[in-house]
Amino acid sequence: MDLQPYIPGMRPADPGPLSRFTPPLEEGVVAAWLPLHTSTSSWLLDPFGFSPRLTLEAARAGYRVLVTANNPITRFLLEVSAKPPSESDFKAAIADLETAKKGDERLGAHLQSMYLTTCEKCGKEVYAQSFLWRKGENVPYARVYLCPHCGDSGERIATQKDIDLAKKIAATDGLHRSRAFERVASLDDEDRVYAEEAIAHYLPRPLYFLTTVINRLDGLNLNPERKRALSAMILVACDAGNTIWAHPSERPRPKQLMIPNQFREHNLWMMLERGLSLWTETGSGVVVEAWPRKIPESGGICIYDGRLKDLAHEVKKEIPIAAVVGSLPRPNQAFWTLSALWAGWLWGREAVEPYKIALRRRRYDWAWNATALHAAFAHLFELLPLGTPFFGLLPEPEPAFLTSALTAASAAGFDLQSLALRTEHDPIQLLWKRGEHLKREANEPDIEDVREEMHSHLIERGEPASYLHLHAAGLIALTKQHALKQKDQEFDEALRATQTLIQTVISEDERFVHYSSGESVETGMWGVSGHGRGDPAPVHVDSLSDRIEVAIVTFLQKNPNSIYLEIEDDLYPRFPGLLTPSKAMIYAVLTSYAEKDGAAWKLRPEDVANARRNEFNTITAMIEAVGTRLNYTTRKEEKNYLWVSADGEVVRAFHILASALIGRAIAETPSPPERTIIVIPGGRAGLISYKAGRDPSLAARLKNYQLVKYRLLRTLFEVPVLTRETFEEQIVSDPLERSKSQMLMF
Repeated sequence: MDLQPYIPGMRPADPGPLSRFTPPLEEGVVAAWLPLHTSTSSWLLDPFGFSPRLTLEAARAGYRVLVTANNPITRFLLEVSAKPPSESDFKAAIADLETAKKGDERLGAHLQSMYLTTCEKCGKEVYAQSFLWRKGENVPYARVYLCPHCGDSGERIATQKDIDLAKKIAATDGLHRSRAFERVASLDDEDRVYAEEAIAHYLPRPLYFLTTVINRLDGLNLNPERKRALSAMILVACDAGNTIWAHPSERPRPKQLMIPNQFREHNLWMMLERGLSLWTETGSGVVVEAWPRKIPESGGICIYDGRLKDLAHEVKKEIPIAAVVGSLPRPNQAFWTLSALWAGWLWGREAVEPYKIALRRRRYDWAWNATALHAAFAHLFELLPLGTPFFGLLPEPEPAFLTSALTAASAAGFDLQSLALRTEHDPIQLLWKRGEHLKREANEPDIEDVREEMHSHLIERGEPASYLHLHAAGLIALTKQHALKQKDQEFDEALRATQTLIQTVISEDERFVHYSSGESVETGMWGVSGHGRGDPAPVHVDSLSDRIEVAIVTFLQKNPNSIYLEIEDDLYPRFPGLLTPSKAMIYAVLTSYAEKDGAAWKLRPEDVANARRNEFNTITAMIEAVGTRLNYTTRKEEKNYLWVSADGEVVRAFHILASALIGRAIAETPSPPERTIIVIPGGRAGLISYKAGRDPSLAARLKNYQLVKYRLLRTLFEVPVLTRETFEEQIVSDPLERSKSQMLMF
């Protein structure tokens, strides 16, 4: 397997509609991958339709994208994002809604009045941004507002007026709840009970708001574009109106329909207006058509409203698929259930019917996920020519999700070409190619080969890794062996066997060291001891973080005034696959060595090579001068400067660094730790603290060493009266921890 470099991208400028459910992907990744594997105007296939952003990016890059989308909500997201109504249509649609009549008053004024509260400071009426609730209670306990009159803002205790208003709205809840049911399932529908369970996640006020607005949507005399615009804004309000918005936000990306202990009830009129800005920030439009209509060679999107199984029979001879791109879907009962609900509310029961199974299913486990993914991969195998590349993004990765995806693909005849992993917070980038055989012969796993692959990865890193990285190394070994799933083995059994094998390897081999306060093997970090099984004493290898530091500084020396993406573009090919540097690591190095001028980074004047060499010589002279004052003789031994007493005893050993290569410094200092002083520039202290925070083995070793900054040595050099006792007191007065900076928050 030829591990490819991770392709960097940019975080979207705006979150986009329904962003807590759509995959959190960086922009520019697919557009960077495609030219390496196929030419513009080629046909691509997105078999999942799970990420509108990904599909749009490919189309805007000049490709024709055929996408399957059987979820009516993701299909609508894609359609409106690809070809959004104009901003004027959005504004006109909400204006039409606002001016519609509700009895003797305007509908907008009526709906907004449901969120009126009183400013605690000035006593004037204001619109609450949200009300806060506790699970199981029938009235809110607090409200959040920003008073336009006096500026008072924040969370305040609910007033009696707020409580009375909530009770008044709840008194009419039955009628509106029935209307909401009827749009999803009829009275005699066997799925009505599931619709009722889903609608139970809406409080009376937001449910009244939504049913009123949706009912008026059908009655307003809007042209098609304004109706699409208003529907898009209502969809944002549908998402904002349920009870799975935890307060404070504990689970920003919910997977289950679960009511938090405390949750936020948004002001849905404000959310409608928020929808206007979300939808009008989605970028330039592209051609979008429904299958089988044609799209131009210059690029566009063709949406197949159905299952991949059916598409395979229709498309194989008509469209030459050059590559497959897609974000692999992970189980999300919350989104899939709500999608069925919202589809019924917006477009009626007919829109729900093909997707009604989402209402019924309550549990989506990893075996279900692997089975569903395998079915998709098997249909792809039949549809694609031999060797067709498939670039897959696996968002929000975790070991079980990665195991599910790799097992499903391998069992369907796809050969893994590359796996690039940055952190557990970033999508894993996978490259498959369609193999020769749909049902290849499965092999028994070679546990020794898996063990050596995982051990070799840790040796190559030279520092501990997360369990996800180690698990991925084990999966790569099993993928090479074609041993992820045995013949006639069910997916649940295959996934359990893989998990057991990998966890047995690391828990029963004394060479693997677990740095964790918990019992689970998936927590904390994993490293190697270098001992056991007759291993020789370990030879020092620069850690991954040290090698990354050297690479970044070298690049900046040769390429001053480089933007961050240029640094990533140079760095990632040097550290491909499972060695991909995190953004936090890159920023930690940049913050230590460089300064930013606009968007460009350049080395600080004091960190240019000539300046550091001069400073190194100055520090060396100071160490010798201070030693002379303390009646020590200074001599150089390899890279260390030793203070020797009159009786020949080595009292102190100084190792001077211009970098933060602290692991190398420890390895190059033969003196006992209690006698060793590692001298560092002050600007490196934060980077060393960062490295120790991500490497528990380094942190443990550092506890035995004294680190002194250049500035403290300069201060001691200038002290008029200095004794051995005061020297020892002063060198502990400026600990490394003081240098921890904001970069550690990345």
